[in-house]
Amino acid sequence: MSSLVAATCDGQGPEPAEKKPLKPCCACPETKAARDTCIIEKGEENCGPLIEAHKECMRALGFKV
Repeated sequence: MSSLVAATCDGQGPEPAEKKPLKPCCACPETKAARDTCIIEKGEENCGPLIEAHKECMRALGFKV
């Protein structure tokens, strides 16, 4: 086993690089799924509260919506 593999497998390896920023497509999966399902089944005009809930979640994570 190489020393690189051994170092990463035993938990003694170097710290991971800085975390990549969260992408909008991956943020708020629960509110996004509920919003998308509602829009598909009922149309956008009938899903205002779910759309707003998703926007609030996105804003809480620092996205400008």
